[in-house]
Amino acid sequence: MLARLIRPAVSLLILMTFLLGIVYPMLITAISKAAFPRQAAGSLVYRNGALIGSMLIGQSFSDPKYFWGRPSATAPQPYNGLASGASNLGPLNPALIDQVKANQKALHDADPENQSPIPVDLVTASASGLDPEISLAAAHYQAQRIARARNLPVDAIENLIRAHQEGRLLGLTGERRVNVLTLNLALDAMR
Repeated sequence: MLARLIRPAVSLLILMTFLLGIVYPMLITAISKAAFPRQAAGSLVYRNGALIGSMLIGQSFSDPKYFWGRPSATAPQPYNGLASGASNLGPLNPALIDQVKANQKALHDADPENQSPIPVDLVTASASGLDPEISLAAAHYQAQRIARARNLPVDAIENLIRAHQEGRLLGLTGERRVNVLTLNLALDAMR
């Protein structure tokens, strides 16, 4: 009697494991590769045939002639996709306050003439710690520093920001933003 109950249960388990664990993922992967080949491959960015990054994961830029992204919450290596996750520090946590102050100091040290308020996304990490984009305010905040470092007119940097801004998702949600890697590649192409 017990064998009559166990046999169909085990057979169904094996069938569903095969269908949902092997066939379905392979089918969805094949469809995504056919419909969205660049995105399915990780939105990788190449320059002169060499892989330099992904549009989906931030990169560490600290040279004053480049746009800087959001701070990374991954440790010990910044923007480590394997360590993705927030710091989980609350707004009153002294460690978070110290991090924000250190990030503010780094921005002021890189551009002491800039007395504008620092956009919050330049001093705080995103929830994943891997954010590849910054707000337009964060990009505009850095324009003067980059123009001086590259000996370019500020208007050229501002135009570059406008040319590379991305809109809201489906025109409804999120804020306008720019991808830091894309901006920095465009900067290098200028000179």
